Amino acid sequence: MSRFSNLEFGDREAGARPHQTRAAADEEVRLLAEAEREFRTGYFEPALRHFARVLEVNPRSVPAWTGQVRLLLELGDPAEAGGWADKALEQFPEEPELLALKAVALTRAGDAEAALAFSDAAVRGVEVAPAVWLARGEVLLARREKRAEYCFAKAFTAAPTEWLWPWLASRAGLFHRQFARALKLARQALGLDETATVLWLQLARCQWAMGLAVEARQSLAHAEQLDAACPEIVPVREALQVPGSWSGWVGRWRRFWHGGA
Repeated sequence: MSRFSNLEFGDREAGARPHQTRAAADEEVRLLAEAEREFRTGYFEPALRHFARVLEVNPRSVPAWTGQVRLLLELGDPAEAGGWADKALEQFPEEPELLALKAVALTRAGDAEAALAFSDAAVRGVEVAPAVWLARGEVLLARREKRAEYCFAKAFTAAPTEWLWPWLASRAGLFHRQFARALKLARQALGLDETATVLWLQLARCQWAMGLAVEARQSLAHAEQLDAACPEIVPVREALQVPGSWSGWVGRWRRFWHGGA
């Protein structure tokens, strides 16, 4: 858990005056909004830092805990994501989205059975949120179960105008080497918002994975026109510049995910 080793949690509101409590609440709302904006625009590391700052203001902020765990997953660190999910679940043992994200962390770490148990616990509620359906879809996708489609569909129909869920589902599909599925989902997300840089980048990733090099470079160009400073552009641009045959891609796909291992 090296990213947040300096985080300290304590009862900061116990001796706070009313105006201090209001200021802290306002700061929390501001930081959460900024973190969400950064996440959706591909500035993952700044978003992660903002979620961490929220937890400094309010260690019991569930949105900050879930946002932090999700960012660690999208940054390609399932072990650290799982560790922080555990820490959050110590405070909120029945929080569905935290259980769901823990399931995703276990899935990406290769523990399919434990992942399914956490996912089962997450969907026991009367109302299941899109994030929980999405996570369950990924758990089942990794197990090559047909029910994954049902879970993804439940997430999408719950918020039919929200591109976030098909985008994240596409990223999950790419992670699990379901390239055709990931490409379809990336196009679905882009159909909801053609101005989102991260969607063009995801389309480029999927096209490259499918061997559509020309199309991938065109999608990357669209992303660069929208926001040339987006940090997520860098690993995509570097991957598309690597010479070699299509067969070499399969061996490099994990590095392509985020320039990592």
